[in-house]
Amino acid sequence: MDVAEIRAAFEDVFDQAIVFHGFADHMRDYDVFIYATADPHTGIAPKHLRYRFKYCVRAVATSAVPPAVWKESLDERLVDYEQGVDLDGYVWGVKWQELYPGMRLLTDSPDAERWSQDLDLPLHEAVIGTNGHNVSLVFSDLAVDTVDVGFAPFVVTERGTGLQGPPF
Repeated sequence: MDVAEIRAAFEDVFDQAIVFHGFADHMRDYDVFIYATADPHTGIAPKHLRYRFKYCVRAVATSAVPPAVWKESLDERLVDYEQGVDLDGYVWGVKWQELYPGMRLLTDSPDAERWSQDLDLPLHEAVIGTNGHNVSLVFSDLAVDTVDVGFAPFVVTERGTGLQGPPF
């Protein structure tokens, strides 16, 4: 995707819900899974999307939850919605984050420029803001896919980790 297409893809999911994010199981690309909905009156069905940030050389995730709220959110019951919904604190158990203020590309990123020169490949820096985490990614390309029901970004196998090569 070119820069204009990446920006348009970011706009398409403004204020939607991030349900999971992390490196893909092959560890090269960074995935952000989004639950996208429209006003029910439109008749557009909700869908799960995977935003795959390809050739991701840097991923930094920090908490967007302020320290005072964190302090009130340490109760283990808050990781389960049913147990935590009536407690004070951040209810981690909702299992999603509001994609607001959203995703944007930085126009002048020293990290992206340095990596672009080192790899001889155009790289960009995306900043993702939510109510739970702020994520910064340096990557080369973006692919957007619809994710089918039952998809799992990681599955534990008999070998223990899904390793394809020799075990440790």
